Amino acid sequence: MTGGETPLMDKLQILTDAAKYDVACTSSGVDRKGNGKSIGNCVAAGICHSFSGDGRCISLLKILLTNECAFDCKYCRNRNSNDIPRATFSPEEICTLTMEFYRRNYIEGLFLSSGILRDPTFTMELICRTVWLLRNKYRFNGYVHVKAIPGADPEVIERTGFLVDRMSVNLELPTREGLHALAPNKHRKTILTPMRQIQNGILANKNEVALYRNAPKFVAGGQSTQMIVGATPESDYQIINVAEGLYQKFGLKRVFYSAFVNVTGDKCLPALPGGPPLLREHRLYQADWLLRFYGFRAEELLDEKRPFFNVLLDPKEDWAVRNLGEFPVEINRASIEQLLRVPGIGVKSAKRIVAARRNGDLSFADLKKIGVVLKRAVYFVTCSGRMMYPVKLEEDYIVRGLTDEKSRIRLGSDGMSYRQMTLFDDMDFTGPISAAERLATAVGQL
Repeated sequence: MTGGETPLMDKLQILTDAAKYDVACTSSGVDRKGNGKSIGNCVAAGICHSFSGDGRCISLLKILLTNECAFDCKYCRNRNSNDIPRATFSPEEICTLTMEFYRRNYIEGLFLSSGILRDPTFTMELICRTVWLLRNKYRFNGYVHVKAIPGADPEVIERTGFLVDRMSVNLELPTREGLHALAPNKHRKTILTPMRQIQNGILANKNEVALYRNAPKFVAGGQSTQMIVGATPESDYQIINVAEGLYQKFGLKRVFYSAFVNVTGDKCLPALPGGPPLLREHRLYQADWLLRFYGFRAEELLDEKRPFFNVLLDPKEDWAVRNLGEFPVEINRASIEQLLRVPGIGVKSAKRIVAARRNGDLSFADLKKIGVVLKRAVYFVTCSGRMMYPVKLEEDYIVRGLTDEKSRIRLGSDGMSYRQMTLFDDMDFTGPISAAERLATAVGQL
């Protein structure tokens, strides 16, 4: 190794650290068995997952091709005006690292992103070359997810799409105004153009694969994107509406939300006295799940009068207590769409309920076995016309029950029985209750 080169392990340390703020990586959506000729396979949602200290998934070898960047995004640690150690992998070095990590059973796939080296097309060419070597020279058949670089030549993006399992194009910020303020080198149209190209390529490829079984697959795992939360003043309502639009118009598999971490100290960035908005990020993920799997629309969850999610209740609970006219839901008669709107009932539980009640009416004990979270659902459902516990369909009462440990219905250790309240439950007695007092209570003389 020549004296001017950065050692490979030093590069690895620099470029894995530089990649940790990009959360738009996932291994789901692809199931490809080993073919007996290449190394590795790809199991849908099945690569080994580990987690960093802040809870972010690092299940893949997650690195940047380079942290050199021609752009100067104010929120980015790798911005060209930031004084940090810089490094660039060659395509061969990334292949070597991937194979060595794979052989040691540390990883089962690769997530590769990059700063902008020289220009977008040059950078995308390097990414494409890297994946081509992995697939053809090193015979790697495992999961590969890469970033499509906005502004790159569409022909290079297309070639890369036939080599990888998933691609993503980061939207970065929810609105055009936010992008203009913090990322002056990036433009909304430039970002959406490759997103549309990938969508059209996936649809065309599905038709081709249907006609020709051995046709190469184009981005078989779909595409995803990422939005930074809290760097600009957009509300949750704006963010979730943008996400809904991306799902409907671009057929995205996932929208990832990244709580803003101020790593540059730029004066244009907001102060974070409470740290990164992790609870807000969590609520957006919960709402995103409701959009994708539970049949909710963004306008049902928030509106201009209520532009932010409730910090005390998850979005589904919050919707339920604001729409008590929809409840209680009769478990043995409700449609699957109605069941999916009950707090405590998930997609799998709803399907199990519909299947199980064909054999007879279900009880609360059956719901427990099915996997329903009764401590939430108990306020919103009946079985054969009866509630499990006498509750009031009043917003304040239910909110207290869902958020206040003292007001919550106390289910037994079996998740079914509950302790009947006595006259003493609402009193603040500091001493033990005497036998005489208990007898007087029992005969109604207290």
